[in-house]
Amino acid sequence: WGAFLPEAPEGYELSIGAENFLQILNKYGGPTAVHDWETLAQEVRPLAQAIQQIPSTVIRNDAGIFLTFVAKYPLAFGKVLLQASEIVKPFDLSKRDIQDDFLKNYLNLLAFLLQGLPADQTLTAVMAYMVEDFYREGAVMDFPKGGSAGIVNALVRGITKHAGCEVRKSTTVEQVVVEDGRAVGVTLKKGKGTTMIRATQAVVSNADLQRTFDFIPPNVHAGFDEERELYLGKSSIASKDAVPLCKSFMHLHLGIQADLIPEDAPPQWTVVRDWSLGIDAPGNVVVVSVPSKLDPSLAPDGHHVIHAYGAGNEPYSVWEPFAGLSKSERDSSAEYQRLKKERAQPIWDAIAKRAPAVQSQGKGVIVEQIGTPLTHAQFLNRHKGNYGLAIPAGSDDYAFPAVDTPLPGYYRCGDSTTSGIGVPA
Repeated sequence: WGAFLPEAPEGYELSIGAENFLQILNKYGGPTAVHDWETLAQEVRPLAQAIQQIPSTVIRNDAGIFLTFVAKYPLAFGKVLLQASEIVKPFDLSKRDIQDDFLKNYLNLLAFLLQGLPADQTLTAVMAYMVEDFYREGAVMDFPKGGSAGIVNALVRGITKHAGCEVRKSTTVEQVVVEDGRAVGVTLKKGKGTTMIRATQAVVSNADLQRTFDFIPPNVHAGFDEERELYLGKSSIASKDAVPLCKSFMHLHLGIQADLIPEDAPPQWTVVRDWSLGIDAPGNVVVVSVPSKLDPSLAPDGHHVIHAYGAGNEPYSVWEPFAGLSKSERDSSAEYQRLKKERAQPIWDAIAKRAPAVQSQGKGVIVEQIGTPLTHAQFLNRHKGNYGLAIPAGSDDYAFPAVDTPLPGYYRCGDSTTSGIGVPA
């Protein structure tokens, strides 16, 4: 994969892996870079090796963990228990005697791309896992066959392979139904009316935290209302005393003629303009992906697709004045179109680093679509188009919400219970 960093404006292209990363540190880091990295790896790799023995699906926050985790993985449980106090700490770079600025910035970049927060606000367990990934035998960057749709289809198969189970697409949940103090089903929008589906056991929300609360009207369950106020604030609209949210995205989706991408270009490259701006500064970090270089089935013969995006660094506030407009009103708004063009420019600049022939409305550009935080809010039904909860590791103000809610029969999963957005659409 490729990278264009402040220390490497001309860019570099290397496979992942510990040996290649040492090359990067030797060339672009300071005199202590390699030593700092090797010392860090010695400290955190033992933590990761214990963590990686545990499938994420066995972790739960009730007594059932003794069946899913302790009974099945006793040795791994013992190792994690011994290291528990360390792996749940924030990954504080200042306390790890890392002197090299390039390495610090690089670790912040990795953490930010993974979950939208810098390294010192990320769990040590997460950072240890990433460091260990560099040392995996035959380490490569994985890409799903069929692209993002391949992941979605696999998740769907995980449900539909069970008798009587189905996935309904383009189906909007209007409300969670509560009877006698328990969640018993959902109402779905159907034309101008609604229809109800009753739950056999429970209702599980994979929506973001705001939407998960919005599905239950106020004054239905006192305990649920207390938790709502804790996370969303006293106002019905998320306020300054609400749980912090990661920023949103700018996206650029392109369908182009294949000859616009150099044959020797990597399938993905990352561009960082200026470390001093902050890792989450708007347009400062852009990722460009050309997945059809890896999986030709993603584009027609003789063509490529490009997905480039500003990684979780676009503030919703810039777009809020247009939130109440319909699509046709946005399309006809010169101010809105000007803003889209302006905010997408860093993405075009990042593409040009390796594929300068790709230009907005240029020759060979057949499909050109710009996605904004309003796109995220509309199509993913995400409050303010957010990229998940921005709760720093070790926060004294907030803890991530538990899987179970105060309302019996109503559960949460996905990014309303952990950092990062999970699998975005």
